[in-house]
Amino acid sequence: MSVHSNVKRVTTHTLQAMKNAGQKISMLTGYDFSMARIIDAAGVDVILVGDSASNVMAGHETTLPITLDQMIYHASSVVRACKRSLIVVDMPFGSYQGNSKEALSNAIKIMKETGGHAVKLEGGQEIIESINRILTAGIPVMGHLGLTPQSIYKFGTYVVRAKEEEEAIRLIEDAKALEAAGCFAIVLEKIPAELATKVAQTISIPIIGIGAGNGVDGQVLVVHDMLGINNEFSPRFLRKYNNLYEQMMIAFQEYIKDVKSGDFPNENEQY
Repeated sequence: MSVHSNVKRVTTHTLQAMKNAGQKISMLTGYDFSMARIIDAAGVDVILVGDSASNVMAGHETTLPITLDQMIYHASSVVRACKRSLIVVDMPFGSYQGNSKEALSNAIKIMKETGGHAVKLEGGQEIIESINRILTAGIPVMGHLGLTPQSIYKFGTYVVRAKEEEEAIRLIEDAKALEAAGCFAIVLEKIPAELATKVAQTISIPIIGIGAGNGVDGQVLVVHDMLGINNEFSPRFLRKYNNLYEQMMIAFQEYIKDVKSGDFPNENEQY
């Protein structure tokens, strides 16, 4: 019997049990009550309140502009919708880098004001001090390595990371450091599948991939991307499970036509 099918609420412990049993973990992003309620009811294991809200909800070019308070607003909306999924909240750019005391107070603020279950931080050994401090408060931490979008101006491009041996070795070292610090899972973004598989086999905690192949312990996608609402984004790693852009466009145009023609509302649709 699958580990996750008989749990009332998915926890970090559930995810570890799933990895140990060789069962894959499903994860999607969520940013608002209505969408999160459907994702949770569908049975997804983890909902990530991603700083990708900066892109898909607010229209920014990068994840950098979103603030701590905006992340808290999105996360508390998601928490109110969910009964089963583990909810992980991204700590936004500037809320944990360089100052571990500030990182701790910001993580506490997220947990207190959202009701979320864990936080996610981008980076490896350079942010270990912040991770250690957050963990001392009993707050679960998910790591994130590979393409780390908050560092986009350092990379200069969204291309695949860790193709060169030096960067690959550093990524494995970072993953080991995150595991040793006490992170409960790590997201690997846009790295070679072979390297991601090696990390998942080397590291005992769950490894969740996005553009990291099939040899990891689970997968995550941005919900607007996989539903085809965002029709301008189609990297190789994205499988579109619907074309909601097209379906919504048709619905909106039908509504406009019916209003203009006087067909809506009809006699049955008025009091």
